Amino acid sequence: MKPIVIDVHAHYSPALLFERFEAHARDFPGVKIARGGNGTQLSFPGDAAPRAVTRELGELQTRLSWMDANGIDHQLLGGWVEGYGYDLPAGEGLAWSRFQNACMRDALSSQPRFTPLATVPLQDGKRAGEVLAEAMADEFAGVMIGTLPKGAAGDNLDDASLDPFWDAAAQLGAAVYLHPQAFCGQSRLDDYRLDNAIGRLEDTSIAVARLLYSGHLLRFPKLKLVLSHGGGTLPYALGRLVRGHENLKGKAADPRAGWAAMYFDSCVFDTDALRYLARKAGPDRIMLGSDAPFPMGDPAPRKVIEAAAFTAEETDAILSRTAQQVFRVRPDCWCRS
Repeated sequence: MKPIVIDVHAHYSPALLFERFEAHARDFPGVKIARGGNGTQLSFPGDAAPRAVTRELGELQTRLSWMDANGIDHQLLGGWVEGYGYDLPAGEGLAWSRFQNACMRDALSSQPRFTPLATVPLQDGKRAGEVLAEAMADEFAGVMIGTLPKGAAGDNLDDASLDPFWDAAAQLGAAVYLHPQAFCGQSRLDDYRLDNAIGRLEDTSIAVARLLYSGHLLRFPKLKLVLSHGGGTLPYALGRLVRGHENLKGKAADPRAGWAAMYFDSCVFDTDALRYLARKAGPDRIMLGSDAPFPMGDPAPRKVIEAAAFTAEETDAILSRTAQQVFRVRPDCWCRS
């Protein structure tokens, strides 16, 4: 393995996505782009308002300077989850996912400090599996998915229609990075940006609790599932889920079995929380994650790890080794030595 520090949780929306859009727009007519003084905005069927794509999402030079300042050698770049287009009809979703992956691949092909994570049309399990196979053949590191397979229409990740995707991920050895989406339906989250500070943790926790109780992870034992934001509230709610399992009297899988199969990023901002996650999951199941370049990301993601007083071996696993075992980092990745 290479002696590199890897950030497994970062986002990128390449300029190529918008430069090439008009030439491909006929393949996904439900996607609309608006350009103006407020920057670029995306919209999908049923959107009440356009989704703004921040300038920082498409910028690499500032990102590289930030990585250097924080001792990060390599980033795995997922797209912008709110732009994945799960609201689209399945055929358009297929075309939109392939288009996004092609733009991501081409934009990063000459950038050895970045490996892309694919997107897939999660609204259709069979098509999602096909696109994932294409992406892994194109040397993507894995795939980033959201929690709501049909976008605002909801649905659940344990739905049987998604089995072809989960099976493909397991058979291909493709790591699946699960990221929350904009939390819907809770007016109490409208103030103070609680939709981000708390809502996204709740979103992840609900989605994964269903996977645990349904026994989903046990059905695909080769699956490598990675949770963002330290697993949301799950590390602290695991005991309650176990108690719920006992009360269900055989009607749900034991959540402890699925828990042992998952990985987590370190984006929790608090040393005590990270230590607790390490006790519950094991430090070899945690990887450095920043959530760059969003404002809620960790501006100095190594500090929380270094302050946790892990052993040298445990720290190496969190910063480097586990990521190289779980994800397929590009073989020509930049290395200091």
